[in-house]
Amino acid sequence: MGFKTLGQADVAGKRVLVRADLNVPVKDGRVTDATRIARLAPTITDLVTRGAKVIVLSHFDRPKGKRVPEMSLKPIAPALAKVVGQDVAFADDCIGEAARKVVDALKPGQVALLENLRYHNGEEANDPAFVKELAALGDIYVNDAFSAAHRAHASTEGLAHALPAFAGKQMQAELEALTAALEQPKKPVMAIVGGSKISTKLDVLNHLVNKVDVLVIGGGMANTFLNAQGVDVGKSLCERDLAETARAIFAKAKSAGCEIFLPTDAVVADGLREGVASAVVDIKAVPADKMILDVGPATVKALKSKLETCKTLLWNGPLGAFEVKPFEKATFETAQHVAALTKAGKLVSVAGGGDTVAALNAAGVSDALTYVSTAGGAFLEWMEGKDLPGVKALG
Repeated sequence: MGFKTLGQADVAGKRVLVRADLNVPVKDGRVTDATRIARLAPTITDLVTRGAKVIVLSHFDRPKGKRVPEMSLKPIAPALAKVVGQDVAFADDCIGEAARKVVDALKPGQVALLENLRYHNGEEANDPAFVKELAALGDIYVNDAFSAAHRAHASTEGLAHALPAFAGKQMQAELEALTAALEQPKKPVMAIVGGSKISTKLDVLNHLVNKVDVLVIGGGMANTFLNAQGVDVGKSLCERDLAETARAIFAKAKSAGCEIFLPTDAVVADGLREGVASAVVDIKAVPADKMILDVGPATVKALKSKLETCKTLLWNGPLGAFEVKPFEKATFETAQHVAALTKAGKLVSVAGGGDTVAALNAAGVSDALTYVSTAGGAFLEWMEGKDLPGVKALG
């Protein structure tokens, strides 16, 4: 893969700086979703078992170089301790005397968490002086934060050049899954790309048409493509000013031999609210006063059939407004079919992005896919074909 893995590191008795992403939801001082923390456990457990002194680094929210009490990592320490099964010491700063004192007190097999990296401007600026102060606390650097790998910050890029650098277990799993999905996939390959606007995913779409065999476009994005083909989408969310852009993507896909799959029917209503009256209509018969809020059953049936001919699936973005009933049906039914094909060994399924993860969790299948990435921006930039600084630095 072009980088060193954790298994290649001699960590016994060494101070190991682990870059994690502990930017998790917290309410009233308690972690409400520990998914990202749980995914860090294999790396920390491996290091602890091999006698390393583990020092966890992370950002939290956007304090912009200032100490913002509600953006402290202190409430994360108990949640981290619970996941790794031992006490976690906490340092009130990530550099300086407060950090050194906690790090110096660590014995082999113990774990410490340092305060929010972004309390210092040097983190986001990738300031060499800040990198030097962080590096002084460790002997080895491990990056286990793929979700922050698209940022060239001190702790994601700078440290990898200052200390012997290795990919953590989660980072390794993520990169192996993504490589299997897009760089060296089993063909045919399908990508499902949903979401509200194509303007936010133009680079993704332009990259994917050269990489996949079938590109399924859902969510509000599909309306823009339908409109570009002369379909009246009523009051639906639609970027009409991007019709020419959509037609250019159609042309690029055609020349690349990539099939673009769009809805043939839709679930419509007069507004997006719980329990609103809805109806299924042909995609060419959307009433002028209605909004498309989900793809229809005929589209789902065709999509499921198409999935059965594919070997690899990459999924980013829901098919409809899944957060509001009854517009979750297409996304959930498709997710359950993907899970069944994956379980049967017929499909390699990789999904990522915040809305996608939420939809898969709501459908009850997030553990049934081959790999589900909790990364947002990094996942999107990887789908755009961009080099990620935090990954590149490990090479």
